[in-house]
Amino acid sequence: MTVIAKEQLKHWRESLQLARQQIADAYLATPQAKTLLRQHTRVLDQLLRDIWRAYALPGNVSLIAVGGYGRGDMFPHSDIDLLVLMPQHSSQQLQTDVESLIGTLWDIGLNIGHSVRTFQECLDEAKLDVTIMTNLLEARWLTGDKSSFKTLAHSLQTQLDSARFFAEKLREQQIRHAKFHDTAYNLEPNVKESPGGLRDLHMILWIAQSQNLGHDWNDLVHAGLLSRSQANQLKRHERLLQNLRIRLHLLAKRREDRLVFDFQNALAEQMGYQTTPQKRASEQLMQGFYRSAKAIIIENEVLLKLLHARVNPPTEPATVLDENFTLSQGLLSARSPDLFQRKPETILRCFQLLQQHPEITGFSAPLVRALQAAQPLIDHKFRQNAAYKALFLQILQSREGVHRSLRRMNRYGILGRYIPVFGRVIAQMQHDLFHVYTVDEHTLNVLRNLRRFAKADLRHEFPLCSELFNAFSQPHLLYLAAIFHDIAKGRGGDHSTLGTIDARRFCRKLGLPKNDTELVAWLVEAHLKLSSTAQKSDLSDPDVIEAFAQLVGSEYRLTALYLLTVADIRGTSPNVWNAWKAKLLESLFLQTRRVLQQSLNTEAQLSLRKQEVLQKLSSFNLKESSVHPLWQAFGAGYFSRFDSDEIAWQSRLLIPHQAADKPIVRARLSPKGDGIQVMIYSRDQKEIFARICHFFDSMQYNIVQAKIFTTAHGYALDNFIVLEPDTRQISYNGLLKHIEQGLTEQLLSDQPVPTPIRGRVSRQVKHMPITTQVSLRPVAGHQPQGHAFQQLDVIANDRPGLLASMAQIFLKHGIELHNAKINTLGNRVEDSFLISACDGQPLGDTQSAALSEALNGL
Repeated sequence: MTVIAKEQLKHWRESLQLARQQIADAYLATPQAKTLLRQHTRVLDQLLRDIWRAYALPGNVSLIAVGGYGRGDMFPHSDIDLLVLMPQHSSQQLQTDVESLIGTLWDIGLNIGHSVRTFQECLDEAKLDVTIMTNLLEARWLTGDKSSFKTLAHSLQTQLDSARFFAEKLREQQIRHAKFHDTAYNLEPNVKESPGGLRDLHMILWIAQSQNLGHDWNDLVHAGLLSRSQANQLKRHERLLQNLRIRLHLLAKRREDRLVFDFQNALAEQMGYQTTPQKRASEQLMQGFYRSAKAIIIENEVLLKLLHARVNPPTEPATVLDENFTLSQGLLSARSPDLFQRKPETILRCFQLLQQHPEITGFSAPLVRALQAAQPLIDHKFRQNAAYKALFLQILQSREGVHRSLRRMNRYGILGRYIPVFGRVIAQMQHDLFHVYTVDEHTLNVLRNLRRFAKADLRHEFPLCSELFNAFSQPHLLYLAAIFHDIAKGRGGDHSTLGTIDARRFCRKLGLPKNDTELVAWLVEAHLKLSSTAQKSDLSDPDVIEAFAQLVGSEYRLTALYLLTVADIRGTSPNVWNAWKAKLLESLFLQTRRVLQQSLNTEAQLSLRKQEVLQKLSSFNLKESSVHPLWQAFGAGYFSRFDSDEIAWQSRLLIPHQAADKPIVRARLSPKGDGIQVMIYSRDQKEIFARICHFFDSMQYNIVQAKIFTTAHGYALDNFIVLEPDTRQISYNGLLKHIEQGLTEQLLSDQPVPTPIRGRVSRQVKHMPITTQVSLRPVAGHQPQGHAFQQLDVIANDRPGLLASMAQIFLKHGIELHNAKINTLGNRVEDSFLISACDGQPLGDTQSAALSEALNGL
């Protein structure tokens, strides 16, 4: 067995570290990705050959670079993929020496991914596993028996079934893309594995190599698959991704292929981006990445279609769809290469055909190329053409395929050319943790969600939305509102106001009737109003509902706004939507619709609510005479603070406990969706809210709503909605009892309120912080006698213990809390509180300033 001296190991280790540092320094001085990859590969080649010689292995063994190392793509901290090609029969001594060799490579600091196989094992494994076949396709001889390597390479090429290889690699790519939700436009994309990443470029070259077309982009030019300019563009996009990946490795000092927030600012600075009044440097960096990723996605699509046709040529003649287009193997093709130049209207017509013919699975490679070349034809004259306007409107008004067609239009650059203001937000990053997609990707997600409401087989997802959408007479107006609702993001100023101007201008140019134009413009301007009201206001307050009804003005507008809002929130992130938000929006919609339909004022709403409560109580054999003393003790404001379901539940439980000496705590699964509803009834004390917040904070539960009511006879009647952590497996019977018992003990405690838990701020928040915003304003409308409420809004970075800390501040500054809406958007909180001073009057200037200062310091 060969034994390597410690001094030799130290020499190899230090030589490797020095060489890598010199390569990194040279790169940072003159950033050339290919130079670094080539130099790093050369250093590793020489080092491995030196170590191989030191082990003096037999001449019939060879060391082969495979995978990324085989093709020479050695990033600073990439794994080094090696194959030790063994003879058919090897001695125990040889196997021991190979194991020792691999151990030495690890000892000197190399991240090795290795396999030890015989010639036949390589062939057998490659036949069974397409990943192994791919690695071996890129094999490169390093040292040892060169003849056996050549024989292996020839045998692999002979064994390779190019059609099967294509099918398996395509399936592999589809699975990989699905892991990233089939989009490159995430906040922290992976420059290697995401759609539009380096792996999509590798995919093209692997398939080309399997068909003996070459190993690089120049070979594909010679094969007629790319033009020289197209190859140069691909190389430019490839260089950007390679440079990003190199810099990520150097910044992280390890393998890191994600453009995580931790490094986006540093990367932007290194690459020369500078913050402007409109865009941060990191946003410009990310927009550059997204645009390159989009270009790579299209080239991947086009070239794979061309390569697929080589191994799966059509067996039947193309079907003629009309005088301009044919269909073959599910792909739409133009009947002449200059079709778009001769008939510009066919640029839009091909997307209409996509709607009209469900058998069309996509566009042929030549058609995609033609669409790219035709983009300059979509100019001012094209946009002003009445026939083309009518055609675009027909696409929007189609009963099928609207989202599919518009997404394709965006993919191929047509939508941004036809609506130039939309073109400005393509690949525009939204610098928050609420929207996890770029503006254009989010917009298309909203369109997709609207279209899902129309599908009968998806009715179970949102029954009310499906019912409303299918009864809505002009859904194309909703699609236009979706396109424009975020179109002014990134310009500075209020994007709703600026977007309204763009929407109104486009609708007029499109020739829409005035009423339709005004509806679209109003939806864009008001697209945040419904969610803001639902998540920040007390929906039990009739004044809130009446004011919102006046804002929307009609049931038609209300329906349109509700549908757009649900689709919008669901399109921001896979994690933002939940049943609690769904019920909030639905509750505001239904209450407002009833007011609009019946012209109910505040007094009429309260009267109707009382009738509903009595009807619910009658099922428990309770009459008004039974609950009247309780309601009288609670006071006149009771019915305006809780909805009918809450009042019925509270009344039924509290009739025997009207003058309770100890706190009454009851919990149940919320009848309005996610979470648990908790009622607390106790003699009023200042610390109640702080103690409740601490209790749920210690359980790691999120409070999403708190209704705080003080009865006329001096009791606190509070109603909380809390959400449990998603990952828990819960026995609800035991949990509800635990909440009731534990919270009762907390309220009876004579110990000071515990200090809030200060949890760690998440990694994303650290690198994408927001400035805490505190605002305090009077509340308009009817208020309980002797009270003058103010609304306190707090926007801040989320962290564990935040609400409990706010509760302590309220307690310290003598704030009386009447209602709380807790809204978490990603890692951002937007909390709203209805407050007053302890005497029920507004806070004075000194008290307001002190409260704001304390909250800003969180």
